[in-house]
Amino acid sequence: MRPYARKNGLGGLALAAAVMLASCAPAGEAQSAFAGKAGEAEIAVVMDMVDAWNRQDWEKVVDLFADDGVLHSMMIEPIAGKESIRNRINHMGEGLESITLHVKNIGVGGDVVFIERVDEFVYKGHAGAVPVAGVIEIADGHVKVWREYYDRNELLEAMGVTVDFDAEAR
Repeated sequence: MRPYARKNGLGGLALAAAVMLASCAPAGEAQSAFAGKAGEAEIAVVMDMVDAWNRQDWEKVVDLFADDGVLHSMMIEPIAGKESIRNRINHMGEGLESITLHVKNIGVGGDVVFIERVDEFVYKGHAGAVPVAGVIEIADGHVKVWREYYDRNELLEAMGVTVDFDAEAR
């Protein structure tokens, strides 16, 4: 087990993000809490991403990344560039029957958006829910870097997979 990972919970780095989120506006109030303030555009990009995931609009998900964007689930190797991101998202999306990203808290510092959420899904008949903390760097209206902190073993178990779908996609 890596030093920042804990069984059945978010790792230490995610905990730091969650502590930072504690003083941020709840998701339902995010737009009004940040209306007219710096960070509104960055939060809008992230909420567009959440909406695209909830609709399973994988092309929109990919389009929201910068051409050289990076998607990094912190417990596996990062992937860079739209084509690599498209391959990962499409491979995972093949078995995804439904998904809802329930945003609990969202906040912004500069061009970085912090989001706490619970991802609820049905993957190949297996229903599950996993808590996630995301740290998302926004540049020019696109996701430059998206770092995700969650318990990968908990996710894979909830998905009912024995071989990591990331390894299958490579």
